[in-house]
Amino acid sequence: MKWTTSDMSNGDWRKDIINPDAKERIAQKVAERLRDGDVVGVGSGSTSLVSLHALAERAQKNGWHFTAITSSLEMEISCSELHVATSDLIQQFPDWSFDGADEIDGALNMIKGRGGAMLREKLVMASSPERYVVIDESKRVERLGQKFPVPVEVIPESLNLVRSQLLRSFPVRLMELRAAITKDGPVVTENGNLILDVVFTEVDPELDARLNSQPGVLATGLFMGFHPTIISD
Repeated sequence: MKWTTSDMSNGDWRKDIINPDAKERIAQKVAERLRDGDVVGVGSGSTSLVSLHALAERAQKNGWHFTAITSSLEMEISCSELHVATSDLIQQFPDWSFDGADEIDGALNMIKGRGGAMLREKLVMASSPERYVVIDESKRVERLGQKFPVPVEVIPESLNLVRSQLLRSFPVRLMELRAAITKDGPVVTENGNLILDVVFTEVDPELDARLNSQPGVLATGLFMGFHPTIISD
């Protein structure tokens, strides 16, 4: 998905979103949860963006106000365009949150992070007593890792150390440093870190904890044990 601030202000922001009608229906379901004065954790990605617009429209229609705690710079900019107040986890926790997923299995464990914001996404989700995940049916898998690699966010200075640790101690089939598309070099996260996209031969329930125990690893795209409520088309 590509967007610009001019796209968002002139009403054309939906034009590059894949499957927009289904995502709009999902977004309307999310918006039904909104109440005046809510503090809402806002995830990242196209379905979350459509949902944020639906929340802003519902709030405006009812004369309500809500505060967003965003999981990415992308959503922070979107909130500014929509005149939605923002806060952060230093000041307050969300009453509830919503986010998308790249993959989700039958136990509601997920892979997230194609947008590179999994650390902030995980912090927002962990801080929310009520969690919603907005997905279409293509995101459901029998086992994690079927369609996407596991993103691993690492401190830049630890890149070679983490690479060697993973190759030595984990069932790695493929590992790549995520490259930027419109700039030279790697993707740099909002926290100034790098992302390794790792294909494992097996993704078991203990993998996230094992990865996080490695020096230099700050977060992974494995979201285990959050037990969210699913909102789908």
